[in-house]
Amino acid sequence: MTNFKERLHKGYAQTIELSGAALVDEKSQYQHIKIFDTPINGRVMTLDGVVQITTRDESAYAEMLTHLPILEHGKVRSVMIVGGGDLSIADEALKHKTIKEVILVDIDGKVVELCKKHFGEINAKAFRDKRLKIEIADAFEFLARPENKARFDLIIGDRPDPIGPGKALFGETFYDRIKRALKPGGFATFQTGVPFYQPAEITEALKELAAFFPRSGLYLTVVPTYIGGFMALSWSGKGARLGTPAGIAKAARAFKRLKLKTDYYNPAVHAAAFALPGWIARLLP
Repeated sequence: MTNFKERLHKGYAQTIELSGAALVDEKSQYQHIKIFDTPINGRVMTLDGVVQITTRDESAYAEMLTHLPILEHGKVRSVMIVGGGDLSIADEALKHKTIKEVILVDIDGKVVELCKKHFGEINAKAFRDKRLKIEIADAFEFLARPENKARFDLIIGDRPDPIGPGKALFGETFYDRIKRALKPGGFATFQTGVPFYQPAEITEALKELAAFFPRSGLYLTVVPTYIGGFMALSWSGKGARLGTPAGIAKAARAFKRLKLKTDYYNPAVHAAAFALPGWIARLLP
């Protein structure tokens, strides 16, 4: 059996056994894309040697970035996804029938093309949904377009780690553009690393968010193949706050009413996501 070894964090690696030959092993204009099947984690995609998605645990990531803010907001009509070329997040957002448009902006069209071919198990419905619009473009530039000012109720940052083309999706200018593109009362959620191995990323991101937004904070999920235990998801808002008792209760009522089908998210997990272990709480600026 062939193995894939990921070395994302210095001094630590994970090894994944493959079921046969890789389905995809090629370089796009931006990154090295691999897609392969495994006996324990389902189908996996890696970019530049880092696990991005597996069909076994993608729900823990995609559902928490989407349903949690959508249900607390209550009136999301327009969503932008930064990155997200596998369409797992788009698929979750489109479960909400009141959403009128989901704009997915990914710089690498090859990722979208290959995921359409190889990840139909999680994205086939999204590709068929007429509310989905895919822009193969730099999300950093897309956010600055005049027509996108105050356009979105929710912006989801499914960004990679801050290396290579992903560097532009971190930092003050990026957050300023996010703020500009949000409607009043809107939320943005972001992938913000694994606190156990990337503590500085959380502290720095929360400092920058606080400089641009009146409300911001952190909540948690657990994605087993994103090694290190908890994964941090940061959020920012132009008015309301996520994770209040009233917001959590509102989301629970909406979840029951809408009868959403989920694998990870539920109202109890929603409430618990804002409970931070002491060592994570101390990373907050």
